[in-house]
Amino acid sequence: MMPLNYAILKYFTKVEEACADDVINALKDTYGNFKALNKKDVITALMTAEANGLIEETRFELDNNNELKVYYHAHEEGAATINKYIKD
Repeated sequence: MMPLNYAILKYFTKVEEACADDVINALKDTYGNFKALNKKDVITALMTAEANGLIEETRFELDNNNELKVYYHAHEEGAATINKYIKD
């Protein structure tokens, strides 16, 4: 099993876009017992990946609880970098 942060990055190479909730739902079967698989830590990982140029923000919306949901995607160069260093 790869480290959680690697799995988060790799997930973005397989979807068109996703938010933190999408990442958590997609990875909970495998990483559900990891303390870092929570909204705060996943958002931090996504913001770090964005700051490093691996993913970029695509859109944002308010959910039913008026919480901001930010969506990201791995652009072509970011996905290529992720796939170069993190193998399936």
